[in-house]
Amino acid sequence: MLTGFDMLTRSDMTCIVCGSTQMAGLAGWHARCPACDYESAALSVAINAHQGPAVDEAEREAGLKALRLENFRTIVAWARRHVSVSRPRLLDVGSAHGWFLETAREQFDVLGVEPDAVVGARAAARGLPVRSGYFPDVLREGERFDVIVFNDVIEHIPDIRSALAACHARLHDGGILILNLPNSRGFFYRLSKLIARLGWRGPFERLWQKDLPSPHVHYFNPRNLQQLVVGQGFELAEAAELPALRAKGLLERLRCAGNVPTMSLYLQYVAIMCAIPVLRMFPSDIIVGVFKKKAAD
Repeated sequence: MLTGFDMLTRSDMTCIVCGSTQMAGLAGWHARCPACDYESAALSVAINAHQGPAVDEAEREAGLKALRLENFRTIVAWARRHVSVSRPRLLDVGSAHGWFLETAREQFDVLGVEPDAVVGARAAARGLPVRSGYFPDVLREGERFDVIVFNDVIEHIPDIRSALAACHARLHDGGILILNLPNSRGFFYRLSKLIARLGWRGPFERLWQKDLPSPHVHYFNPRNLQQLVVGQGFELAEAAELPALRAKGLLERLRCAGNVPTMSLYLQYVAIMCAIPVLRMFPSDIIVGVFKKKAAD
């Protein structure tokens, strides 16, 4: 979780998007709304207090950086297209290693907020403007932005409505909110659900990041995401997909998946490289929504 908003409990089975009653999903912690297909998880969040297996941040960086940098360049271009001021101010919520801040700072005045004290300190040590703590608690009174971005973050925030309300309050009129997050209609997510129904829950649990310090607690698709955000005082400006796999950096990403035998590693690499062109025919596992704050009535 990348905000200080309170954790929701499984006892509340009301869909946060449409208000219908959710039904039991593929695990005791998983639920799905039959009306709008929103999915939720009652998983514990333990940033800065996690007692499970440690996350190897160097290995994680090697595995994810190439893919994310390419996607971040695209998001920066979208953000600049939708903002008219000459030097807009941008807030990156959950700025992690600071890769997005580094990508955006040539065109924006940037600020990052990162709740993981260790990760945030490493980014700040590289000279990046990162505040340690939770959004919006660490912002100054009256501090406003032209763009607020959540890269793989909003799906970790339990009380997402309060987070969106805080974004609305912290954006200038006409400001832009960009949400980059997993897609419940994506090929790999739907495949993981099929496999889970057959008895192997490992891939499904991995995509929810179960047992990690900050697991996913929401899964949206483009339609129900738009429904939720528009209900919080925004209007959709642009919707798109980003590649969930790229050839560049793929081998490093496979290596960070664990102790995979060398032969198996390269077989997976070759198989996925051959599959990438085919996967473009299916919905991506990454969606981006660009939302504009509506002017006050």
